[in-house]
Amino acid sequence: MEVYLNIAQIVLAVTLVLIILLQVRGGGLGGIFGQADSVYRTRRGLEKTMFQMTIALAVIFITVALISLVLT
Repeated sequence: MEVYLNIAQIVLAVTLVLIILLQVRGGGLGGIFGQADSVYRTRRGLEKTMFQMTIALAVIFITVALISLVLT
C-alpha cells in the first residue's frame, strides 16, 4: 500500500509542477521588479480550467501525503 501511495505522490507532484509551469504568463520585465499590471483580467476558458485543476491537484496531493503519513 505504501508503494502505491509513494508512486501516486510522485505522479501528482510532477503533474502539479507541470500545470503550474504552464500557467505562468509572460508579464515582461516589469513584473519581475514589482510593477503592477494596469489591466484587470478574469480567468476564462482553458486558463480557468487549469487554475481549478491546480487547486484540485494540490488538495489531492496533500490528502495523499497525510494518508501516507498516517499509514507509516
